[in-house]
Amino acid sequence: MKEKIKFREFKKSDEIFIENIIREAWHYDEMCRPKTAKKMAKAFLASCLANQTFTQVATIKDCPIGIIMGKNIQKHRCPLRYRWKQIVSILKLLCDQEGRRISSIFKNVNIIDQELIRESQMDYQGELSFFAISQECRGLGIGKELFSRLVDYMKLNNVKYFYLYTDTSCNYQFYEHQGMKRCQEKSHQFIIGKITATMNFFLYDYDMSQK
Repeated sequence: MKEKIKFREFKKSDEIFIENIIREAWHYDEMCRPKTAKKMAKAFLASCLANQTFTQVATIKDCPIGIIMGKNIQKHRCPLRYRWKQIVSILKLLCDQEGRRISSIFKNVNIIDQELIRESQMDYQGELSFFAISQECRGLGIGKELFSRLVDYMKLNNVKYFYLYTDTSCNYQFYEHQGMKRCQEKSHQFIIGKITATMNFFLYDYDMSQK
């Protein structure tokens, strides 16, 4: 790729690009109608923005191709504009039957995540809360650079351990290559329409003393 990749903080004009990356990465359009997939992506991004203290976006010609968000738990204070955006986007998703059905699936995922963190019995100071790369831009080292920038942020903020939720729908091996350790795992069966799928959910963490 000849175009230069640049990195900067997230800005409002990135939203539509990041929402499309979310739909692509998590296959929302395979689960529901495009209209609902769009609402899901908006709700997901809004929830991520409400749960971060650090953002970095990889861009080509100022067009987002990848993003990472992290949270310093002690410093996190959700801005009102992000909380309001999160509430509105979730309410819009719940306005139709398909949106409510899909939301129930992700509610189960949140419950699983909470079980994973509770069973770890760790006192984490940070979280890798969102990470996604456009499919056509993978393999260029963008993910590694974004992850490195998050680690530098955690180090600057004296975070000793941070964690990540992921599952078998993602390239979770990437995190192992970056030095993260799998700490907890759970399996769950979902029914989406007429399709039954079993997924494994993981909790990974990163020990900053290895940096």
